[in-house]
Amino acid sequence: MLSRDEILKPIWYAFTALDVDRNGKVSKSQLKVLSHNLCTILKIPHNTSALEEHFKDDDEGPVSTQGYMPYLNMFILDKIQANFDFNELNKMCWTLSAPKHISGKHLLISEADTFKVWCIFNFLSEDKYPLHIVTEELEYFLRRLFAAMGCSWNEDRFEGYKMQLGAKKKHLNAWELIELIGMGHFTKGINPQTLSMGINEVYQELVMDVVKQGYMMKKGHKRKNWTERWFELHLNYMSYYVSEDLIEQKGCISLDRNCCVESLPDKDGKKNLFIIKCVEKSFEINASDKKAKQEWIQAIQDCIVHIRQGLSSPHRESRQKRRELRNRMKAEQEMMENRMRQLQLANESKQAQLEAMTKEASMRGDLEEQRRVLTQKELLDQYRRDLEQEKMARMQMEEQVVEKANEVEQYWQRMQELEDMYRQLKKALDDERQAKEDEEALRKLQARLLQEEANKRLELEQIHHQQQEILSQSQKEKEELERERAEKESALQAAQEQLQSLRRQREGAQEEYMAVTKKLERAANKTKNWKHKVSKHEGLLQIIQPGTKSPTKMTNWGQAAFTETELDEMERIWQENKNRSYDGQ
Repeated sequence: MLSRDEILKPIWYAFTALDVDRNGKVSKSQLKVLSHNLCTILKIPHNTSALEEHFKDDDEGPVSTQGYMPYLNMFILDKIQANFDFNELNKMCWTLSAPKHISGKHLLISEADTFKVWCIFNFLSEDKYPLHIVTEELEYFLRRLFAAMGCSWNEDRFEGYKMQLGAKKKHLNAWELIELIGMGHFTKGINPQTLSMGINEVYQELVMDVVKQGYMMKKGHKRKNWTERWFELHLNYMSYYVSEDLIEQKGCISLDRNCCVESLPDKDGKKNLFIIKCVEKSFEINASDKKAKQEWIQAIQDCIVHIRQGLSSPHRESRQKRRELRNRMKAEQEMMENRMRQLQLANESKQAQLEAMTKEASMRGDLEEQRRVLTQKELLDQYRRDLEQEKMARMQMEEQVVEKANEVEQYWQRMQELEDMYRQLKKALDDERQAKEDEEALRKLQARLLQEEANKRLELEQIHHQQQEILSQSQKEKEELERERAEKESALQAAQEQLQSLRRQREGAQEEYMAVTKKLERAANKTKNWKHKVSKHEGLLQIIQPGTKSPTKMTNWGQAAFTETELDEMERIWQENKNRSYDGQ
């Protein structure tokens, strides 16, 4: 059973064809004729006074589409029976509307093919008025047409046409589709007869609900002979004719939920046999080959399954699924667009807030930056002054150390001239040696303090470098930078306090160094006194010189009783005496 929307589509073309002025209204006299023809084709008893009774409150003026629809639904469409010929309805409406749109156009297809394209358009068009076909359904129709003609599908050419069509609109009306096919936009170079056969095959499948068609042999019920027939398989029945012109129908096989189809073994010299079992009769059929046999069995089984499940024809199911998919995709797209608009508005709001916050933060950051730079500059100036002072003090200390080193060297040169000394000088020499060791320890201490001072200065420079890096960080981390800067400043303060402590230690070392220097001076004075005493007794005493750091000589007269020179001289004399004694012998 056809839906009401499919029946209304050709009627809408007939109504618009009667609308000569194109203002959406048709005169009552024309509507009477149209209603009478519709009742005749739809096999409905026609009530001539129903139209006048329905519009009795109106004047003799024309009636719009909205005004005619209630009458059409109440007196015609609600009374439709299932046995009317939908093809006759299409032909009647086509006869009214076609001359108005295609007359004068030189089409490459026949009028019959033009009518079939118009019927295909009505089948594939959307249930919205004015009727149009979307690009997805247009592609579906063209693909099936090319498959029916056995030609390859040109995807790139259709994409170019779709882009060209999308720049203006995304759909076509019936007359634009007829012109597209009739002018050979996609079918240039194809034989007109091949194109006509392809259009007819698509028309049979989509409009006439022909699931499959072709020649097969059928076994008779009375004579049991085999006769070639043209078969057409529909959803609810399978009709067969003498030939493919469909002029003489020989019978019809009704299909219902109780029917089944089975394969038969070869017999009577016939191959590729199958049987259709119905409640009242069974039909044995012989296909042309094994492939055709399987295709027919599968097609009949699919129809029976659709009947059992209460589904419509496969092409109508496919059309409905494509429409639902498009509607779902359209709803998702609209939802996505709404979501994108909301996100865009939220983004713009956030952007405005961010710009305001950025501007405010920039102003605050500039003020903080100026204050930090000024404070840092003052700290750096103070640090430079302190470094200069420390450098001058270190240079003075180094000069003093050099002078003291020269004095010590001269002192050791004077001490080397003494070979021996009185026992009373031993205590003074020990004091002098101890003073020297203290001086060396002090020098090492001073070097260590200088090294620690250099390390602290390097640490202060690293802290200063870290502060400069902290100043270049982003505005988002300003609060954390302030905290870190406070920590660095406390570390710098601690380092400065350590530096002050080092200075105090250095001053203590300087005082110790002065005390050692005074002890050296006292030791030098004592040495001068002893030298003076030695000079008075120079003929009686031998000057005692400080020993070297090497191990001392041990003789019979005690430790260090003789110098190295004296021992060498005594050894030489002993050797000469020994040699003389050998010569005498």
